[in-house]
Formats: sequence, C-alpha cells, structure tokens
Amino acid sequence: MALKRRTRVSPNYNAVSMTDVIFLLLIFFLISSTIVVPNAIKVSLPQSQKQTAAKPLLRLTIDKNINYYAAYGNEREKKISFDEIVPFLQERYNKEPEMFVALYADESISYGEIVKILNIATEQKYKMVLATRPIQRKANETR
Repeated sequence: MALKRRTRVSPNYNAVSMTDVIFLLLIFFLISSTIVVPNAIKVSLPQSQKQTAAKPLLRLTIDKNINYYAAYGNEREKKISFDEIVPFLQERYNKEPEMFVALYADESISYGEIVKILNIATEQKYKMVLATRPIQRKANETR
C-alpha cells in the first residue's frame, strides 16, 4: 500500500526575513554614523601618552598653514579669522556655559599659535582640552 503525502514542499524561497535583517542593519548604520563627528580638517596631532574622554561641544582647529576653523556640536568646521574666535566662543558660551573647547592643532605649527588660543580660553574662563593622538609604539618596544 502506497502512502501519499498530504502536504507538498514548496520550492519557492521566501526572502522577506532577509530583507528585514538588511533593513535593520541599514537603520543601525545610518543612526550610528550620525553620532560620530569626524574632524574634517586634516591635521597631524601631536602624540601623547594619555588621552581624556571629555566630549567637547566646541572644536577649534589650526591647520599647518595657520588657518583657523571652528565648529559647534555636530556642525561642520567653518573657516574663521583669528579676530572672530572670541565672538564665536562667547556666543556659544552664552548658550552652553558648561561647554568644553577642544583644540586640534597641527604638530608642525609654532607653540606661540597654541598659546594665543589658550590665552583666549584663560581670559574667558573656558574649559579647554588639547587634542592629541596616542603614541604609536613599535612591535619590539616595551614600556
């Protein structure tokens, strides 16, 4: 006696669950990419043994040609003159008195340019941090 199967196996492939996974990954990467604020101005930061985890609200950048750039929060950096730095900082300070100012200065510029910005921060009583990069150790070096 031959038994018949009552259900047939469908040779079709259902891709609905795969598209759901791809859609969720797309949303994840879109959201996580808006959280990261990359520094668009290319500067070679000096090396330091220790970095702080303070999240600055305002970024000042000095490139190797002594051009000044400023950005607040998630804004893109805009080029400003040295005379525009104090009004820019003061305007943002009025909105957020507890802000940190991060200074991204190329390692090739003179120390005097950095001191000018630090003097402005000291006079206005801003909390300022100097951005650095970690020291790159060679594979055969030990602490």
